[in-house]
Amino acid sequence: MSERTQAQRRVVVVGAGMAGVQTAVALREQGFTGTVTLIGAEPHQPYDRPPLSKAVLLGKAEGSAFDVDFEALGIELLLGREVLGVRPEVHELDTEAGPFPYDVLVLATGAEPIRLPGTEGVPGVHVLRTLDDAERLRPVLARQHDIVVVGAGWIGAEFATAAREAGCAVTVVEAADRPLAGALPAEVAAPMTSWYADAGAELRTRARVQRVEPGAVVLDDGSRVAAGAVVVGIGARPATGWLAGSGIELGAHGEVVADDRLRTSAPDVYAVGDCASFPSGRYGERLLVHHWDNALQGPRTVAADIVGETPTVYDPVPYFWSEQFGRFVQYAGHHASADTTLWRGEPSGPAWTVCWLRENRLVALLAVGRPRDLAQGRRLIEAGTEMDPELLADPARPLKAATA
Repeated sequence: MSERTQAQRRVVVVGAGMAGVQTAVALREQGFTGTVTLIGAEPHQPYDRPPLSKAVLLGKAEGSAFDVDFEALGIELLLGREVLGVRPEVHELDTEAGPFPYDVLVLATGAEPIRLPGTEGVPGVHVLRTLDDAERLRPVLARQHDIVVVGAGWIGAEFATAAREAGCAVTVVEAADRPLAGALPAEVAAPMTSWYADAGAELRTRARVQRVEPGAVVLDDGSRVAAGAVVVGIGARPATGWLAGSGIELGAHGEVVADDRLRTSAPDVYAVGDCASFPSGRYGERLLVHHWDNALQGPRTVAADIVGETPTVYDPVPYFWSEQFGRFVQYAGHHASADTTLWRGEPSGPAWTVCWLRENRLVALLAVGRPRDLAQGRRLIEAGTEMDPELLADPARPLKAATA
């Protein structure tokens, strides 16, 4: 591609979260000289999400705007603008302000929280996904309301942690029989049950919400839990409703189906971050990863493909972390295909690691308070190194010294 034609190309990125911002920045870092426009539905300067459930929520920080000089990078920001649809055959977006043309389009719209049925418009019911959500919840914590958290997943645990730190009485209700039921096997999630009580939060499992009334949550067994506020954390789904009728292929979870370079089924359209799934050669299945690190890594592949370099196939080792109840929990990999589970340390203790192996090669690990295990394990997963299970089970031995 000649410099002149590249300089005339217009890349439009829809979504101004981590994935969208990193795509715009990566394009400039990789020498793209055309127009880069970043369209965000929220009016705020683009910001990072992890601090929302911690520092921003507790009033320790006003916000978490990215430290990016968009003007210096020549990135045009169109904020507070809703995108309504896309017509790939004519390379045009439909926005509130009218049609918007593109040469290359990057979908980075992330995910949106799943709402609790029947709670639309009920006062005092919250989700935590955006800066505005955190701003609405901050005074609720400051007033030390009785709070009911619906869902004992990652976000539910993080919010419950912040609410306890703020001095609120917290009850967490979870429909499954344990926390993190959708994310971890029962034996691994079981030790985490006691973390709630240790932090002074009540965890009620096998508890389904029948309805929310002003001041109370009514469970399906008829019991009522006092609730000055209700925070719903029952998962998120890809924010792709606006793609209806576009012809862009969506998967079983409503996510954009991307290939190993994050290209969609439509020409000149890419998808990255929480809204997209990609095929993993490493794990032999399509992955839909709703975590910050995926939104950080994917944009480099997208940018390389756009500027015409041959990108390496996108096949990362998924990674995320969670701070909850005074513990630092990290996870790397994907454990679905494992044939062996090994523990390093006692799960009743303050620090332990679970390793998942397939044919003696590490495919995933969960580290609680053992960041060195995580760092070494992530590299061992990437390398596909053969491990010695006996050595691996010794928590005193560094992971990298437990190879076969």
